[in-house]
Formats: sequence, structure tokens, C-alpha cells
Amino acid sequence: MSKPVLIIAEAGVNHNGSLEKAIEMVDVALEAGADIVKFQTFSADKLARKDAQLAEYQKKGDGDTRSQWDLLKGLELSHDEFTQIRDHCAAKGIGFLSTGFDLDELTFLIDELHIPLTKVASGDLTFAPMLVQSGLANLPTILSTGMANLEEIERSLTFIAFGYAVSNGHVAADVVPTADVLAQTFALPAVRALLEEKVTILHCTTQYPAELDILNLQAIRVISDRFGLNVGYSDHSAGTLASVVAVSLGATVIEKHFTLDKSMEGPDHAASLDPAELHELVSLIRQATTALGEPVKECQPIEVSNRAAVRRSLVATRDLAAGHVLTADDIECRRPGAGRTSFDFYDVLGTTLDRDYAVGDYIG
Repeated sequence: MSKPVLIIAEAGVNHNGSLEKAIEMVDVALEAGADIVKFQTFSADKLARKDAQLAEYQKKGDGDTRSQWDLLKGLELSHDEFTQIRDHCAAKGIGFLSTGFDLDELTFLIDELHIPLTKVASGDLTFAPMLVQSGLANLPTILSTGMANLEEIERSLTFIAFGYAVSNGHVAADVVPTADVLAQTFALPAVRALLEEKVTILHCTTQYPAELDILNLQAIRVISDRFGLNVGYSDHSAGTLASVVAVSLGATVIEKHFTLDKSMEGPDHAASLDPAELHELVSLIRQATTALGEPVKECQPIEVSNRAAVRRSLVATRDLAAGHVLTADDIECRRPGAGRTSFDFYDVLGTTLDRDYAVGDYIG
């Protein structure tokens, strides 16, 4: 069977700043069968200037004059609240994860909440200190790549690789990751092995919701071929189709936003799955993984009896005497496949029979 797909139910900020809703979202993700429920940990003061404009998908309408800071401030959760969410996840038996959006928050998540891996958001693919710190944690890293091209992805990987190199003793801790240092470190076989072991790159289209014609899912294979690392998909489209297609293209991680109610106010609700849809998504991905099987082509055990029944053998079309030289008129290919394979039809033409055959006999 294919490698199980890690399904991350992205709660994000769909709790709308409410601990109670965040806890409820954990329960929904667990009920749906997701492996991990993920949140976003940030301080509005550190993430955005007070005059940073909203992205189009974040606006309520054309007249929305709020800044990103205004929006983010209402979606913050405290460290104590995140600790309670983590503890609830542990008690329920579902993985907890959160994306840290500044270095202090990432440190909190790693050192205090003991997240199992780090997740770098698409918007932080160019945030060099964050990338280095993710590598320094020496945990698995998931890198989202919305808005990025292949060259930017590679450059991002060089910073993560540098962090891994330092944490594993391949580069001294006081070395500054200049361009030359990054290139040299990235080329080290030991560092390459660390990337292959620890990094998953998520294809992503940063638009909410992302229409089917801009998903470009074949980029999943392009990323895999270019970097030789694990690949996945952060799905911002509506519905479940794109995630299932992504699995068929080799995605081993699927991240998908969900909400308690699509009609709730907030930037991501409308592009998120509701609880029933999340359950359906998990079910479809599990079924798709089973159906994909292994990258081999051979007769399945259950097919063996069918093969004998529906394949053909060489049989005599009339009574034939020993010493007769076979022609195409003497033999036909008929079911079942219990005699000589019909692959050999042309090979037996012109051969001399060494015994008599009655009509319908298998030609040996």
C-alpha cells in the first residue's frame, strides 16, 4: 500500500480569537479522522505594521478600510490559551501543530509546546531568520510555497539546510549564512541527506478560495523532480477534489482549512470545509491511498483465477493427424487459458505434429 498521507486539518484563525471555538475545532478534526489540527500563533504587533493593507480575500467588501493589524489583533490567542489547546489535543489523541509567525512565537512553540515539526507559511518563504531557526530546531519542516517559483523555493531551502547543518555539527554555530556559505552548505551530502529525511515541500496557490484553473497541481511533480524531497499540497480551493488529485500526483501531506460554520465572519471561513466536508475529505484521501497501491504492475492474487478463465489457449479447429504441418486454418485461440498460451499462435505455424489431435483439443 502507498505511504499513508498525513492530513493536517488547518484551523488557522477560524476560531475568531475564541478559545472555546478553538477547542471545539480540535474535536471536529479528531472526529473527521485528521492526523493533526493546526493553528497559527502570532502577535499582531510583530506580524504587521498598523498601516499594512488587507489582502483582497481578507476584506469584507470594497468599503473595508481596516488594516491587517486590525484584523490580526482580533484573531490572536495567548500563550496560555495555546497551551490549553495543546493539552486538549494530547488528551484527545490528535496531533497539535501551530505555525509561528515570528521568532519568539516559534521558540515558544518549540520549547514550551514541543511541536513535532515546524511549519513555514507561504508568506514567510523569504523570511530568512525564520527559515534558519526552523532548521536549527532539527525537527521535520513543512514548507508552503504559495506565490513562489522554483528558484525562490531552492533559496528558501538553503536557509533551512543551513539551520540543519549547524544543529547537526556540520557548520559552526558562529558562521553567518551569507550567499557563499549557503551554497557550500547546501551542497554537502550530509546536509542533503538531512533535507531528504526532514523536509516536505507543499505546493500551494495563495488565493482564498483558489479556483480550479489556477491550482496548477502538476507543479507537485515538478517540485518533486526538481528537489527530490517529500511533497504535499496546501489546498485553498473549494471542496475536496483538488486534495484527492494531489494525492494521486504523489502528495504525502495534505493541509486543508476547515471551519465550524462557513457563514462565520472572518477571512478564511468561506474557503474552508465545514465539519461534514472535512470528514468526507479524510475518507476520500484514505480511499485514494488504498486505491493507489504500489508502483508496480503485476497480476494481483485475486486475478489469478480470472486469468485462466478469460485468457485464450491454442486449440485444434478440426481433427489433425500426427505428422501434419500446422497452418493458420488448423488452430484458433479460445478460452479458457488452460493450454498453450495464444501468445504462441505464430510460433506454432509450420511445425509438425508429433501426435493426433481431435477437434477442440489444446495444441501442446
